[in-house]
Amino acid sequence: MFSVIRQATRARAMPMRAARISPSSFARMPCRNIVTKRYTEEHELVAFDDETGLGVVSITVHAQESLGDVVFVELPAVGSNVSKAQIGAVESVKAASDIYAPVSGTVTEVNEVLNSEPGLLNRSPEDKGWLCKIQLSAPEEMNELLTLEKYKETYES
Repeated sequence: MFSVIRQATRARAMPMRAARISPSSFARMPCRNIVTKRYTEEHELVAFDDETGLGVVSITVHAQESLGDVVFVELPAVGSNVSKAQIGAVESVKAASDIYAPVSGTVTEVNEVLNSEPGLLNRSPEDKGWLCKIQLSAPEEMNELLTLEKYKETYES
């Protein structure tokens, strides 16, 4: 009788054991990319993916709050080489503001949705309202930009 109970207990406990992971399983496991966000005093933000070397440029939440309702966005041309200079503009009911490239590189993509929906900058400035993607030519330029804490100091003081 005890052997029957022991066998039944073992049968239930077997699936509870930790699965063995073979070395080939590691190849299928997803890797995490490190995305670093840095800011400029002009209220731009770049989210840099160290694996792809791609930076996603957007305006900050503080910038869109200061601008008010955005009515027009001028974006850079895909394929253009940019340096730390003006690459576009944002117009709102309150003011117009230039957009500056926080880093140097080549524009690989622009957010075409902003042409028909400029208000997306107000609703989601740092996510769906991104402006352009830049393949960085000098990733070390990210070190020259501000951390979130340092950026907040520029407008909270």
